Amino acid sequence: MSNRMEGLRRDFSVDDLEAVAQEFGVKGTVAVQARQTLTETDWLLDIAEDSWLIQGVVGWVPLIERNVERHLDRLASRSKFRGVRHVLHDEPDPHYTSRADFNAGVTKLKRFGLTYDLLIFAEHLPQTIDFVDLHPNQIFVVDHIAKPRIFSGHIEIWAKHLHALSERRNVFCKLSGMVTEADWTSWTQSQLQPYFDTVLSAFGSSRIMFGSDWPVLTLASSYGRWIDAVAQMLAPLSDAEAENIMYRTAERVYRLVSTQETLVRLDSLAATKE
Repeated sequence: MSNRMEGLRRDFSVDDLEAVAQEFGVKGTVAVQARQTLTETDWLLDIAEDSWLIQGVVGWVPLIERNVERHLDRLASRSKFRGVRHVLHDEPDPHYTSRADFNAGVTKLKRFGLTYDLLIFAEHLPQTIDFVDLHPNQIFVVDHIAKPRIFSGHIEIWAKHLHALSERRNVFCKLSGMVTEADWTSWTQSQLQPYFDTVLSAFGSSRIMFGSDWPVLTLASSYGRWIDAVAQMLAPLSDAEAENIMYRTAERVYRLVSTQETLVRLDSLAATKE
């Protein structure tokens, strides 16, 4: 991590997560991997087993290994294992998703009912479309709306490619990671709005899910400020559309156990509509 990320250079525990969750009315979360190790995946699952808050885990497995099924077999026995992610945007090869061994691994996920989370930058969208087309029956989730360069106002090319990707009905989009792609010290909700509008027009509420990107979020925002920004963006929508984004889409995609109060219930959103 760079010096700008000094605030993340400490341990974040499940107690930290539960504290911020309770403060802002979060009823359930999905924990997502950060490191490319099976040790971390097992650690996240161990924590989830003992947590009322963590309802699912998206972990990492070595998809390029020929015997990756042995890892998937073992992890699929864990009750909260819901999906797999690889930090694609940090790979030196921008066409990592074209690797035959990687694609062979991805073909194994459907049998275990696992999602695949796409962690990419906006410039990776064209090759991501090609990748997704190789796996029409696999459920994909685009994390952080594919990280457009909000800080510089770039939107047209990202929007074009995101709309193209959204034509694949097996792809969903996570409304998260936006503030860290904006100016960390001066972002505003109005600056985020055109990007939200693009995501909504591309995917519709039934294929968008709220995400916090906590604790990375804290580089640019408090949890409360992000909740407020999302509430403002969702205020013009119907209750059903807002509920899709805030928890129903995530319930369906990640097969979460709760049916009513899974991710976030926004009391402030209801107050705004009244």
